[in-house]
Amino acid sequence: MNHPVSDPRPLAPGIILALLSISFGFLLGGAFGAAEDAIKGHLRSSAGAVFETVYEGDAEKRDAVIAKSWSYMKRAHLHGGAIGAAALSSIVLLGLFGSAGFLERVSAVTFGGGALLYTVFWLAAGLSAPSVGSTSEAKDALSFLAIPGAGLCLLGIGGTLLSILKQLFAPAQH
Repeated sequence: MNHPVSDPRPLAPGIILALLSISFGFLLGGAFGAAEDAIKGHLRSSAGAVFETVYEGDAEKRDAVIAKSWSYMKRAHLHGGAIGAAALSSIVLLGLFGSAGFLERVSAVTFGGGALLYTVFWLAAGLSAPSVGSTSEAKDALSFLAIPGAGLCLLGIGGTLLSILKQLFAPAQH
């Protein structure tokens, strides 16, 4: 195994993105704890503005969308912390394995950026669903965030795995 990276700056953009994802998830959790009733009131108000047109006066459907929207917002909180922490951990591993080449830099940025983007997707889906009348429609409309976010995470973890495997099993260079 190589020595740890002596200069972590090439991995810094990925580290910063991962930390932003974690921070965003934590901030959402704090906001939920401090203002849960106000946030749920906002969701209800968004649905109320289109109650007669989009929901056709169906209170049961409206309430189901609001409940699922709140679940999506909680999902944003959890994904921010969990995927952000996974991204940060993988970036630290890259640094510990001593390589900060192109593959490692790209893997760091894609995983950190994907974690943040995917978190934003779930928050946006939760916030927009009550006004469109469907969580499925909200997710579909925001797939331009979800698909790249998830894809970046997969590229980041795949690149990390590839880098570590190469370093573990490549012939030692003297």
